[in-house]
Amino acid sequence: MTDTLERADTEARSAQARAEAWLTGFEAALADRDVERAVAMFATDSYWRDLVSFTWNITTVEGRDGVRDLLSQTLEGTDPSAFATSEPPTEDGGVVTAWFTFETGVGRGTGLLRLTEEDGEDRAWTFLTALHELKGHEEPKGPRRPMGAEHGASKSRTTWKERREEEAESLGTTTQPYVLVIGGGQGGIALGARLRQLGVPSLVIDKHPRPGDQWRGRYKSLCLHDPVWYDHLPYIKFPDNWPVFAPKDKIGDWLESYVKVMEVPYWSSTVATSATWSEEGAHWVVEVERDGQPLTLRPTQLVFATGMSGKARMPEVKGIDVFRGDVHHSSRHPGPDAYAGKKAVVIGSNNSAFDICGALWENDVDVTMVQRSSTHIVKSGSLMEYGLGDLYSERAVAAGVTTEKADLIFASLPYRILHTFQIPAYEKMAEVDKAFYDRLEQAGFWHDWGADGSGLFMKYLRRGSGYYIDVGAADLVANGDVALVHGQVDHLTEDAVVLEDGTELPADLVVFATGYNSMNGWVADLVDQETADRLGKVWGLGSDTPKDPGPWEGEQRNMWKPTQVANLWMHGGNLHQSRHYSLYLALQLKARQAGLDTPVYRLQAVHHTG
Repeated sequence: MTDTLERADTEARSAQARAEAWLTGFEAALADRDVERAVAMFATDSYWRDLVSFTWNITTVEGRDGVRDLLSQTLEGTDPSAFATSEPPTEDGGVVTAWFTFETGVGRGTGLLRLTEEDGEDRAWTFLTALHELKGHEEPKGPRRPMGAEHGASKSRTTWKERREEEAESLGTTTQPYVLVIGGGQGGIALGARLRQLGVPSLVIDKHPRPGDQWRGRYKSLCLHDPVWYDHLPYIKFPDNWPVFAPKDKIGDWLESYVKVMEVPYWSSTVATSATWSEEGAHWVVEVERDGQPLTLRPTQLVFATGMSGKARMPEVKGIDVFRGDVHHSSRHPGPDAYAGKKAVVIGSNNSAFDICGALWENDVDVTMVQRSSTHIVKSGSLMEYGLGDLYSERAVAAGVTTEKADLIFASLPYRILHTFQIPAYEKMAEVDKAFYDRLEQAGFWHDWGADGSGLFMKYLRRGSGYYIDVGAADLVANGDVALVHGQVDHLTEDAVVLEDGTELPADLVVFATGYNSMNGWVADLVDQETADRLGKVWGLGSDTPKDPGPWEGEQRNMWKPTQVANLWMHGGNLHQSRHYSLYLALQLKARQAGLDTPVYRLQAVHHTG
């Protein structure tokens, strides 16, 4: 036992010494503005991902040429310093992993370094630098938290409630928001909360009557497919007794309470009808209807926070106008209650399709699923154990992996090589759940593991579709309780869906669970098509896998960062992404509002318009 402890202590000291030596050498090279010396400290195959701190962008550079280019264009303006480990580094399999902090001329950051040995020297393999606050514009939290109560006597005293009422009364009339956020779901309110804490005048608007209605209005069986540790919002975590998978109405209530507690400036029942950029005023002119009354807003920055999905993709199918039953897209599905004893056909085989099929079956509906292409399915329990457990779980928390640390660990794995970390996890799931997948195959279900066997997360990041996290409905297909057919829809008759091969499926209800288009479709609707095309396609990595056309871009297209349309931003994703990336978007917006110089390195190119 003594030998083991001594060996571990020696390894820890060695990892500490190696990490400190690298950080010290790197800082010295940067201080000397010696780009070539800094470049030589990276491995031949290496990756530097920067979240705003050096680049005022979210970008990844690859290899020494990429590092050279980044530093050549950003070093002088960034003026980095004070690199230091923030906790004891570790070593595993020859790779030293070190958390560190650093400063720039205008901010403070956190980073994660992985060192590997090459040619007898420690060199950076992966390097993450992430801005977490701006100097002079720190959030009022911890030791900076506001006093709240105003001690002493004052005849001009105003209460918290009076100040809030005055702010609400003036917003949008005598005062204009610097940032207007269109969309008040989890993404919009997370960003709104961050902007509030940073002192950025902002306003979140949403068409629904109450915050959280985005969830309440969906089909009644909807629940989170990701576990609670993955889904916290900024500042306020879910309580320790919150369910692992929260039902939709519980999430809706949580979002509503969050808006109130975090004092997010939020207008419900408000629809943006048009937006134009004023060159003369250097601001947007956004026409809205609030509770049916027209109003003009003039924000400097405009954020679309409409999720990771655009407008519902509703195919143009002949016969929809003659079909006598109910037909709608899955986003408008009201739930199963009205369809007991009837026949339903669900077009699609991804998350929404399975959820809807499951709920219909539970309510005694005769359900048929039409599978048009292969789908990746992973059992929820297996995903939690092998895919998320090391970062987002009770055991991760017990091991000291907070949500914030987990977010940065995940962010530190470059998208170029992320699939290599994912493949072993899904190979394990395939082994553990072999009997389940055998049953699916025997039922005729077309199943895949992604273009390279990397499973759900890469499908999500690359295309945002093509998967189902199984919470039980896949068994209904495997058992034959939900009928399965394959093919493309040709047309509808008065009482049936007809496939291209002539198969007729009698139906009283047809649900098109056919996904969504790119988010820039919302921009086309609100601004114009030319602006949407100038923005380009939103989401995807350029992996040249199905539905994610190349060239390689290395980051999510146009998300959380500057775009080719000045003062226009896209924000959203799942709860994890809304939480984590809202910080970097908020810091970018705060820097601009504060008048800081924000030269953008490698502004996103446009390769696809939709």
